[in-house]
Amino acid sequence: MEALKNYIDNTWTASANLSTVKVLNPATQELLAEVPIGSASARDMDQAIKSGHQAHLEWKKVPVMRRVQPLFKLKRLMDENLEDLAQTITLESGKTMEESKGELMRAIENIETACGTPMLMQSEFSEDIASGVDEFMIRQALGVTACIAPFNFPAMITFWFLPYAIACGNAMVVKPSEKVPLTMIKIFHLIDQLDLPKGLVNMVHGGKVAVDALLEHSLVKAISFVGSTDVAKYIYAKGAQYGKRVQAQGGAKNPVVILPDADIEMTSKIVSDSVYGCAGQRCLAASVILSVGDQKNGIREALYESAKSKHIGFGLDSGVDMGPVITPDSKSRINRLINLGVEEGANLLLDGRTPKVSGYDKGNFIAPTILENLALDGKVIETEIFGPVMSLLHMNTVDDAISFINKSKYGNSACLFTSSGASARKFRNEVMAGNIGINIGVAAPMAQFPFSGWKDSFFGDLHGQGRHAIEFFTQTKVVIERWPKDWSRKF
Repeated sequence: MEALKNYIDNTWTASANLSTVKVLNPATQELLAEVPIGSASARDMDQAIKSGHQAHLEWKKVPVMRRVQPLFKLKRLMDENLEDLAQTITLESGKTMEESKGELMRAIENIETACGTPMLMQSEFSEDIASGVDEFMIRQALGVTACIAPFNFPAMITFWFLPYAIACGNAMVVKPSEKVPLTMIKIFHLIDQLDLPKGLVNMVHGGKVAVDALLEHSLVKAISFVGSTDVAKYIYAKGAQYGKRVQAQGGAKNPVVILPDADIEMTSKIVSDSVYGCAGQRCLAASVILSVGDQKNGIREALYESAKSKHIGFGLDSGVDMGPVITPDSKSRINRLINLGVEEGANLLLDGRTPKVSGYDKGNFIAPTILENLALDGKVIETEIFGPVMSLLHMNTVDDAISFINKSKYGNSACLFTSSGASARKFRNEVMAGNIGINIGVAAPMAQFPFSGWKDSFFGDLHGQGRHAIEFFTQTKVVIERWPKDWSRKF
């Protein structure tokens, strides 16, 4: 099987790498593709970065109203190819078709928002700050930017960054995850149909060597990353070492608090979908469920029944609620953490370690799992499992729950289920997390809002999406000017 090609300077180009890694269907272990990876990725990246730099020098001069025009066409092409793209996401990531389509809709929403860049980039102007002196601020492009994308959202994450970067006048190099490269290849075939300068948007496959090449290259001015906290810290530190702007989204351990006045039926369904959607492989997935007060028994039973009813299988089959995790290694790691939780004293209320999935015995399947009463001083309670595992705890009061949440090293998301406005206000004001949900299981911001994150869940200042993306992909220039009254007499 021929290795996948890079897209450099508007040409599909074979990588200089001779070594490859396999892309496998997580549900069947069918070989889908082979991705080039190795030391030669640095050479591939250098070509892509230099191509992007040359394109940027001309693109930055194009008026912003014209720069957004290709995005309108890209939005239309994504809409027209949504079904095919969703099928590819499902094949390589294991999601259900409904989840894959939902991911693509989020990507398209970011294209739509980036089409408003002419408004979002508007300058600020003050007339006569002193006698005859005006002052104004303008935004200008940075140069070559880069996106290092994760496996769990093969399409969406790149679009937190890409449309804003090019609308602001930058070039971009995309490095898709080597686990799920096929979706981005199809998207780049759509990008190839746009009226963009040659080399403005490039895609290069690879692993750590490719990432380091981006971090170290002098022409790369900004890095956008989503992935684990350890890698986010590495990218943030090394990017800063080389003088780059960095936005690095890390891991999470997202809590959900359920108060006694919450509607049990609605809450159990929403929370279950949050925990087990995308097989738990999303940075906003609910992880630790905290029942408060006398809600304990009612919500425990409802969550158990909801989890047990989930139908796992291949995402292209009808009636499937949850697909596999991404790799055999991921499955083994998740099962080890479940075992560790039991060793640390947790009650295995629902065991999903060895599910039977008819016709897919080779798949990376883990069924919905519930660990009850984990040790608060154990390892599992503070570890991001990134799989379909719910940790169920009980707290006496909402203050106890908030205190527990704020002690976590993570701060990506926190959600509350209640019918009390006062409790909701207290929660959203006191909880130390970047994305807050009230009677919402997945607090995913729409494209016009930044995808926030605090503590070890985010490294940087400006986040992806919306106005934050515009600010990240531009640099400000303040101009103070005076025109002498007799200027016209000199000519």
